[in-house]
Amino acid sequence: MAQTPKRPRDYGIRFGVLPTGPLNAVTDVPGVLVGQVTLKQDQTIRTGVTAILPHSGNQFQQKNPAAIYIGNGFGKLMGYSQVEELGTLETPIILTNTLSVPTAADALIDYTLAQKGNEQVRSVNAIVGETNDGYLNDIRGRHVTKQHVLDALKQAKTGAVAEGNVGAGTGTVCFGFKGGIGTSSRKLPASLGGYTVGALVQTNFGGVLQIAGVPIGVALGRYDFKKNLDGSCMMVVLTDAPLDARNLKRLAKRAFMGLAQTGGIASNGSGDYVIAVSTAYQVLHETTSSFDEQKVLRNDNVSPLFMAAIEATEEAIINSLFAAQTLTGDQGHQIEQLPVDKVVDLIRKAGQVR
Repeated sequence: MAQTPKRPRDYGIRFGVLPTGPLNAVTDVPGVLVGQVTLKQDQTIRTGVTAILPHSGNQFQQKNPAAIYIGNGFGKLMGYSQVEELGTLETPIILTNTLSVPTAADALIDYTLAQKGNEQVRSVNAIVGETNDGYLNDIRGRHVTKQHVLDALKQAKTGAVAEGNVGAGTGTVCFGFKGGIGTSSRKLPASLGGYTVGALVQTNFGGVLQIAGVPIGVALGRYDFKKNLDGSCMMVVLTDAPLDARNLKRLAKRAFMGLAQTGGIASNGSGDYVIAVSTAYQVLHETTSSFDEQKVLRNDNVSPLFMAAIEATEEAIINSLFAAQTLTGDQGHQIEQLPVDKVVDLIRKAGQVR
């Protein structure tokens, strides 16, 4: 369950014009699973793991078309070059903290090699994204273990996704407030294909916060040209629309526009990445055919998906802020949660509550 009973939509706040899926979560995309392990121990450990699985089968043997867009490359995303070159995803996606990327990759390799059918596998391109939670978390302690990653993978399920101070978002900071994990989705009408686009984000970045077009950061006086600007945002976008890697890269670029609509600026020290995956078909690792034959959506039909990715990413980021709670962590550092009541009042006065 989410850490707060109310998301922005519960207050009448709307983002864009497209309808959400039933859960307003990345798991509205059929077959997608999410698993999370939260580490909150003593006064110093505030971190975790979030795992995203496009399907419940053998990801190495049944790869998905994928693409990665680098909005700002001050980050440690692992596995980029092979996805860029081949256009496929062969492991689940793991999100964690910056210094735990190697550990998470090691666990992903163990996970993949142990799966039935992978007995002869000798190369694995593990996909691990990160943000730096070192203000609230004893990041140098590297407390995430391989077992934590394996547990997140094992616990992955469909259904509602916890938001806020959970998983890889446990120790993150966003716009000077407590950040975290957030998710959202959009469902296109049947006339536009009926496809679903879902986003999951790990928010740990700065800028001047906007919500539904309202300049919240300015109204609260919570922005600074020197502080609270750096950080990172990992964005994962999945869709059941039949897209190839080229159009998934285009979709990923639009998700970055969703970040921009929240006031993020992709500062010098920010690692901002979008991983986009289609679940509509699978690329088999082993086949007797010399050809891959798939029907993919034409360029002229992808614009509604672009809008869906923008809207879902924007809302997922704001959902992470509404769900996050005030947290005290390493060295006594404390980050306050977004003052939701005050924010809702500002948005209502601006006429953006429906």
